[in-house]
Amino acid sequence: MADALPQHPDFLWRNPEPRASYDAVIVGGGGHGLATAYYLAVNHGITNTAVLEKGWLAGGNMARNTAIIRSNYLWDESAAIYEHSLKLWEELPAALDYDFLFSQRGVMNLAHTLGDVREGTRRVGANVLNGVDAEWLDPQQVKELCPIINIADDLRYPVMGATYQPRGGIAKHDHVAWALARQCDAMGVDIIQNCEVEGFLTAGDRVTGVETNRGRIATGTVGMAVAGDSWDLAQSAGIRLPIQSHPLQALVSELFEPVHPTVVMSNHVHVYVSQAHKGELVMGAGVDGYTGFGRRGSFHIIEEQLAAAVELFPIFARAHVLRTWGGIVDVTLDASPIISPTPLEGFYVNAGWGTGGFKGTPASGYTFAHTIATGSPHPLNAPFTLDRFETGHLIDEHGAAGVAH
Repeated sequence: MADALPQHPDFLWRNPEPRASYDAVIVGGGGHGLATAYYLAVNHGITNTAVLEKGWLAGGNMARNTAIIRSNYLWDESAAIYEHSLKLWEELPAALDYDFLFSQRGVMNLAHTLGDVREGTRRVGANVLNGVDAEWLDPQQVKELCPIINIADDLRYPVMGATYQPRGGIAKHDHVAWALARQCDAMGVDIIQNCEVEGFLTAGDRVTGVETNRGRIATGTVGMAVAGDSWDLAQSAGIRLPIQSHPLQALVSELFEPVHPTVVMSNHVHVYVSQAHKGELVMGAGVDGYTGFGRRGSFHIIEEQLAAAVELFPIFARAHVLRTWGGIVDVTLDASPIISPTPLEGFYVNAGWGTGGFKGTPASGYTFAHTIATGSPHPLNAPFTLDRFETGHLIDEHGAAGVAH
């Protein structure tokens, strides 16, 4: 690994001009791109790397998510990669020497129907078998963990129980990006903002560089991690990805004193709620039903999620919405990510995380860096390569990933 570069006293990272060539180029300066560059340096000694971001660093989905972290997915392959991610989350504040407010306050997934109960108890059993901390709560235990929740019998969707992962929680998403960027920069990685990739240079069946709005950059290795823009950008390299992009909305309230001690999610009514460190209530819903690249979403989604939230948490009835926003998520047919080599030699894709992108940030970077450095998938992401859509070995996580984040 290269010697650490001296850091500017007033900035967390440099803003260098792009060089003519690099050993590797990571397209996308969000959490996954930064984590990939970080683990390329830390685990594989590759520091002659550029991270190219078309806007400002971490200004895409990394700035537009609700920062929930959990690993209680159903299938073995998903549980393995998300549990690895959670373990990395537990190590990263010390490794990055940066307090990004990782708070393991627990994540609760509510059940409102007998179908929800069956799915939840099944998932708890699968989690326990995979070494993931998980337990089933009855309605009274739900109330004990979250006193402000309404467990009355006369709700449209009464609370019939919940899955609970104590080690789950939240983190401050922009601080995570800054922490990764600072360490990448210190190890010699160039983070280049306002540098949009417009296409890829190839020779035969191999990538040889990228075309950007700031000129050509030569490289034999490209890793693409651009979330909602994945389909279009991969298409410019001749790669067709089996994904769709959807708007995903969230909102925050005005600031309150601490009232909400954990993270509560409901797949059935598509709302989830946590309280941020400053005090605002953070709420989200499922993806909009249409495909698109807008970042505003639809008003009816906001209306429906607020109606559900007020039923579950009557104390929120007088809360004022401070702001709303949307991101663009790329969703695969089996609701699981793609971390994979492609038919274009030297070109690798990291896409299709749907609503699970933030929680998967460390493991995404860890496994994508391994794939890029060695040319072959890590055992954790081997099930998530592109060829599963040809072989039929899908990892259908619509149940565990059906509600945003």
